Amino acid sequence: MDAADVERFAAGLSGRVVEPDDPDYDAVRSVHNGRVDKRPALIACCQNTADVADAVRFGRQHDMEISIRGGGHNVSGVAVTEGGLMIDLAPMKAVLVDPAARRARCQPGVHWGEFNRETQLHDLACTGGVVASTGVAGLTLGGGIGWLMGRFGLALDNLVSAEVVTASGDVVTASEASHPDLFWALRGGGGNFGIVTCFEFELHPQTPMLLGGAIFHPIKDARDMLRFFRDYTSAGIPDELVLTAGLQYHPDGSGVPVALVLAAHTGSAAEAELAPLRAFGKPLEDAIGPISYCDLNAMLDAGLPRGARNYWRSSFMETLDDSAIDVIVDGFHAMPSNTSLLLLEHLHGAISRVDPTATAFAHRFDGYNMLGLAQWSEPDDDARNIAWARETHAALTDFLSSGTYSNYLMDDEGDARVRAAYGVNFQRLQKIKADYDPDNVFHLNQNIPPAEAAEAGGKAKSS
Repeated sequence: MDAADVERFAAGLSGRVVEPDDPDYDAVRSVHNGRVDKRPALIACCQNTADVADAVRFGRQHDMEISIRGGGHNVSGVAVTEGGLMIDLAPMKAVLVDPAARRARCQPGVHWGEFNRETQLHDLACTGGVVASTGVAGLTLGGGIGWLMGRFGLALDNLVSAEVVTASGDVVTASEASHPDLFWALRGGGGNFGIVTCFEFELHPQTPMLLGGAIFHPIKDARDMLRFFRDYTSAGIPDELVLTAGLQYHPDGSGVPVALVLAAHTGSAAEAELAPLRAFGKPLEDAIGPISYCDLNAMLDAGLPRGARNYWRSSFMETLDDSAIDVIVDGFHAMPSNTSLLLLEHLHGAISRVDPTATAFAHRFDGYNMLGLAQWSEPDDDARNIAWARETHAALTDFLSSGTYSNYLMDDEGDARVRAAYGVNFQRLQKIKADYDPDNVFHLNQNIPPAEAAEAGGKAKSS
């Protein structure tokens, strides 16, 4: 590849090509996790689907490793290649809402805060993330935990169709009626099968105001609070109520360690069904009240700032017994950074009523997702914060299920953990990977290696 090749490529794009000597290079290559510091040889900042298709073909013609950046929020940093071609979708920001059909179409550079702002103009929504700066693309393709998941399932359960640029540079539409195998794989298989340039979601009625917020308890009451949280959630809560428990330092900056419950209730019986939660113990603060869905979605943003250094460990838990609670509380007290946290995301309702093989996302059960989120600011503190996340997760081994959430996986966890993220659907995903990306062009992700071409049917499908 010479300068003339790059110049011709750039001239054909509606967007632009950013090279290492460009003044914007460092800003464009950066992602949410400040620990990620990779240097692509080229960055194709795409404006439309044609740009994406051209970028894929250019990268393949010049034997460049390709990475795909959507919202840039994924903690593992696989959106950025070292020395290859980064296809940057961040400029692709359109959101189009059809309120009569209850559908929304959006491009892959959209964040959930931007998506929600458009859909809430029409009192509509679908399950999005719990952090407004999270990208629609990555969250949906890997799963989609969010405040509406009890009623409407994961974000991927609301996906109706997807426009996809394949590894050959072709453009197809995947849905139940067209390329149904690809559509199945996209819903939980991550970025393994192509670059989604347009997502179409089913929307649901959702008034802008609901009841939600946080209840803060003294850290000395953490064990009792987590036991109550377990008993309350396992007794069967309504779909309209979504809860997360956590141990962290108070987000007001006071430095006070707290045990908290985050709550969102989108139903008509919110006051009554939240009453037991609010009556428990002697909280330091009950901050549950009327809140807009958009503000709820942004409630955690300040505590998870762009540029902070991150390292996560996460696994699903089908039950939460007292011994596991003891390990979690002890893990919090060993935490080296006061900006880290431990979370238990409760999963129930519509998520668990889907067959594990109906979409590529296989983890359909009532239970919890445990996340140890190490977050700090100084590079010199990398080793001890990473060790804390690993050691805390390892101490919980006996209490964890075999499954893990692909959106929370780091890039150093090994093949067994990646297989665990896809569960019973892994082999089928390998066969579809062989159909649509037999050369594993899209491998900077939680990678699914293609099955042998002879077993899977060889070339990419044309219909």
